[in-house]
Amino acid sequence: MTVRKAWIVATAAAAAGLGFVMLLVVGVYMVAGNLAAGVGQGAVGLAKGAVPAAYQTVVQKWGNLCAAINPALLAAQLYQESGFNPNAKSPAKAEGIAQFIPGTWATHGIDGDGDGDRDVWDPNDAIPSAASYDCKLASYVKDAPGNQTENMLAAYNAGAYAVIKYGGVPPYSETQNYVKTITSLEKSFAAPVNRVDPSKQAAGAIYYAQKKLGTPYLWGGNGTSDQGGRFDCSGLTKAAFESVGVTLPRVANDQYNAGPHPKREELLPGDLVFFSDDLTNSRAIRHVGIYVGGGYMIDAPKPGAVIRFDPVDTPDYFGATRVTEDGAKALPTTV
Repeated sequence: MTVRKAWIVATAAAAAGLGFVMLLVVGVYMVAGNLAAGVGQGAVGLAKGAVPAAYQTVVQKWGNLCAAINPALLAAQLYQESGFNPNAKSPAKAEGIAQFIPGTWATHGIDGDGDGDRDVWDPNDAIPSAASYDCKLASYVKDAPGNQTENMLAAYNAGAYAVIKYGGVPPYSETQNYVKTITSLEKSFAAPVNRVDPSKQAAGAIYYAQKKLGTPYLWGGNGTSDQGGRFDCSGLTKAAFESVGVTLPRVANDQYNAGPHPKREELLPGDLVFFSDDLTNSRAIRHVGIYVGGGYMIDAPKPGAVIRFDPVDTPDYFGATRVTEDGAKALPTTV
């Protein structure tokens, strides 16, 4: 982890800093009351770095294949299926970045890159095939009442017949959960077109983190008693949000997908801020902190250091996430 100069190094300065943080904790609610605009709907742009650079162009192109999908929705499906791993293989023999089973691939796989073959292990074939399959499913259920995208996702999970039979998303808990999961994840992969709503849990997460200031860093630390209450960077952010009832994944690069992504100039206290040596790929994120305002975060920076205030504006700043309950719940347990 990159060494960052601490903002507050003296005890007296740290105490003053706590007062500053608490003002921000109160202020975040005032800000929340002044922001009426929510996450933009219908956005087809991808959030910065959310899709690995190697696949961004093909996802952007094929994500606009039909009206039922968009690039962010397609990205959400790929992330849910494989975590963008082109070599993924499931116990059910689903294969590749889009997790096609052989029978479905034989029927719906296409030569997306025009090189003369259909290779389930090649993302340049598998991603276009996933988009094409989505659009075919959408065409099968186009006359069903309700939202065409939700009906398409329901057909993906339960089959087109079930959607037609029930006149929309069928009353199966698995299917309803799948539809909600993908549409929630979609917001994490889309570049917002309007200002993002403030986080309801921001103040509580900051309050938890500021109580841990001065705690020594521990690689893999979750703050448990057997670890002396110590944390690493993502262990701290996970614990901070668990204190307000939101369960995040354990590692930083998965935490990035727990909600929409405000711009740097739109950061609010409680946003998670991320850092990486590869600014084109969220899967390469290696550090996370909790923004407290004024260009600073609380983070657990590195071995030998303590939880402290650090500046956000460094060359390795990747971006930010405004955690939402639905966004966190939608994240797969393993990717």
